[in-house]
Amino acid sequence: MRAAGAPAWSPAVPLSPPSPLSLPRIFLAVSLAGALLMPTYSASAVDAATVHPALWPQGRSPLPRDPALEARVSALLAKMSVADKVGQMIQADIKYVTPDDVRTYRLGSILAGGNSGPDGQQYGTAQQWKKLSDAFYRASMDTSGGRLAIPVLFGIDAVHGHNNLVGSTLFPQNSALGNARDPELLHEIGQITAQELRASGINWTFAPTLTVPQDGRWGRAYEGYSQNPALVAQYASAVIGGLEGKLGTPQYLDADHVIATAKHFLGDGGTRDGKDQGDAQVSETVLRDVHAAGYLPAIKAGVQVVMVSFSSWNGVKMAGNKALITDVLKDRMGFGGIVLGDWNAHGQVPGCTNEDCPVAYNAGLDMLEAPDSWKGLYKNTLAEVESGVIPMARVDDAVTRILRVKLRLGMFEAGLPSANPLAARSAQVIGSPAHRAVARRAVRESLVLLKNKGAVLPIDPRKHVLVAGDGADNISKQNGGWTLTWQGTGLTNANFPGATSIFAGIQAQVKAAGGSAELSVDGSYKHKPDAAIVVFGEDPYAEFQGDLPNLAYRPGNDHDLDLLRRLHAQGIPVVAVFLTGRPLWMNREINASDAFVVAWLPGSEGEGIADVLLRTRDGRIAHDFHGKLAYAWPRTAVQIPVAAAARGEQPQFPYGFGLTYADRGDTGPLSEDAGVELSGARAGVYFTHGKPAQGFALRLTGADSAAVNVTATPAATSDGGLHISALDYKAQEDARSLDWSGHGTARAALVAPAPLDVDRETNGDMMLVTTLRIDTVSPAGTTIGVGCGSGCSGEVPIGTQLAALPRGQWLRVGVSLKCFRDAGADMTRLDRPFEWISSPGENIAITEVSLGTVADRTLDCRAH
Repeated sequence: MRAAGAPAWSPAVPLSPPSPLSLPRIFLAVSLAGALLMPTYSASAVDAATVHPALWPQGRSPLPRDPALEARVSALLAKMSVADKVGQMIQADIKYVTPDDVRTYRLGSILAGGNSGPDGQQYGTAQQWKKLSDAFYRASMDTSGGRLAIPVLFGIDAVHGHNNLVGSTLFPQNSALGNARDPELLHEIGQITAQELRASGINWTFAPTLTVPQDGRWGRAYEGYSQNPALVAQYASAVIGGLEGKLGTPQYLDADHVIATAKHFLGDGGTRDGKDQGDAQVSETVLRDVHAAGYLPAIKAGVQVVMVSFSSWNGVKMAGNKALITDVLKDRMGFGGIVLGDWNAHGQVPGCTNEDCPVAYNAGLDMLEAPDSWKGLYKNTLAEVESGVIPMARVDDAVTRILRVKLRLGMFEAGLPSANPLAARSAQVIGSPAHRAVARRAVRESLVLLKNKGAVLPIDPRKHVLVAGDGADNISKQNGGWTLTWQGTGLTNANFPGATSIFAGIQAQVKAAGGSAELSVDGSYKHKPDAAIVVFGEDPYAEFQGDLPNLAYRPGNDHDLDLLRRLHAQGIPVVAVFLTGRPLWMNREINASDAFVVAWLPGSEGEGIADVLLRTRDGRIAHDFHGKLAYAWPRTAVQIPVAAAARGEQPQFPYGFGLTYADRGDTGPLSEDAGVELSGARAGVYFTHGKPAQGFALRLTGADSAAVNVTATPAATSDGGLHISALDYKAQEDARSLDWSGHGTARAALVAPAPLDVDRETNGDMMLVTTLRIDTVSPAGTTIGVGCGSGCSGEVPIGTQLAALPRGQWLRVGVSLKCFRDAGADMTRLDRPFEWISSPGENIAITEVSLGTVADRTLDCRAH
């Protein structure tokens, strides 16, 4: 509790947007205040999950009360049945809901999740999105049978542009934009994103993310602008003003703008060990001053939706935290819009399931995202409202907030989504030259130069330039996750019409200047180059798929390092261009390069990198480096810079670091002591290159129930019913052949070193993906399964579907994790995350088993 007479709120960093000239001083002060920003994990230093609303910043809705709007809300509310109201409070995913469902259940909103697109696809064109939006809108406005016409909201994760739309303008991810220190740029990005959304018939984005990541191991760190709460606060109002239009002007929520969503309330960037959907074990002061920094500016900017986090604060799930949602966000901070739950996050609240959670509504959530569980949630919520478990006053408050937002957006008068003026000329709006020019500027402004020994940069474009690395001509990789698909994987350059790869941008400028550019992923060349630009980095990921045990880059895989060293040893000046969503330990790669550029995840306009790395044909510097680190860079693979600052440790590169061409650019040799063994372990990978992942075991069990762990090949069960041998796939012995013979059923299983909790991975579209070759299939059938201790398993028959797949071809075959859960597995304690059970007559080869979202064939667990 605060002392008597103390001010109600005294933040350690300013939350009102500072002027651009004052930013460096503020950022320096914040970077030195490590004790405030550090997630505090000591039990003695962590407050209990008790909230003191009077200690939080006080605010109020900036929207003036509109008597006419309030009268319309009251009139609608009076006409609505209980069922109508409950429908408004539920959001379903387009993969699991139809326009007829919206008509029948009067659902208030729908969403398109990361892998949900029109016509059953994962993404779509503007025409497909408009057609789908129109169908849902017509259903919501159907008045037959005495129904009320209340237009349905359509939300989507447009987090770096309209990233589920083919041909859209894709901006750098947020961790890149933080380096630009340019709020006006963020405002323009918001405007363009809104226009391209409207041009495709969608009126709501689940952005911006106002998280303040304190640990780069978190798989969503790239969704945060900075570790600095002051910068996040400044960007919040800028991007929301772009998405929704400036509050107090006729442009606010007009036909050119969309509803914005501030997310994820609260503390998702401060979870222990950077675990996604984990527990923020921090004091209320840190929760308020660091993790809530962006919300008051967002409310002042007129944001209409706040999304509540999956995560917990000191053990209490946010989706059930009434003190923070109602007492702080709504009452103390004055938020008057919709409070929305995240994807089935309510199901993680103690006592709740995905289909039943009155606690979340009573805590203050107005709308629950129930993508695939909406029908059960509707039924149970309706019963709980009718019985009084959820008070009618709480329901009316929630529905009032929802109706206000729809009226403010002008939805009752707007007509079909395709009738929007921007939608009518979508071909001229989406991916327009003007929009791409802004995205290209954003790339230039966000690049950070960490090293430039001997002034290797900028490169003379009249020379012969080698462009190497697997990121050089890979538009998917330069975009990262949340790009057309949830994980951003399974894509080629052909999926990005109008976009420019990094190589294509370099090639265009080099060719125009009279030089030559050669593309070679592996670094081989026909003619020795005058300089080599090596583009490499993280492969795309999203959410928990990106969680890391430490900050080592590709532990156990030195392919990129070897490429840098090999070119450097040949006397070629080497420029490393690193694609990443977060700072990682890169000391070895920096030492192996003459220049090191952090390009982050730059989006669709790869030529922005050439703009800075190359001189003009007459030798001038057209664009200097502008970016300054929005996140400190780790000194070792186990150093978490924000936490280390409190211990007086220095990072490798501090917050705010970034060279220009005027600076001396030699960092000197950096320590190559990672501080941890660099193993090849990766989260969610159980079997790779034909071998169990570190700590896992491959176990064969025969029809006699005798089990044997495979320590070398060839091997077999004691009864001879299952044989295993090594096989070449892409490299020597990087796969294993499994041959069922003899009599009875035998199984091959991967045994985890400790029980795995993949319950959160089950909440979505995650699959168990097996990369295999089918030679023969047992006529007695095949089963894939998981195990969760003695007497606990979930098994899915797949024999019929397996028999229909092509023979002799390598395929990625996926089975939804939900299938195993529904078959009885306890997904919180898997000790056998993979089992393949078959009988004589089956022969398959396997090279990898992992969790993923992309497969060549997805097997239906309902089919037998």
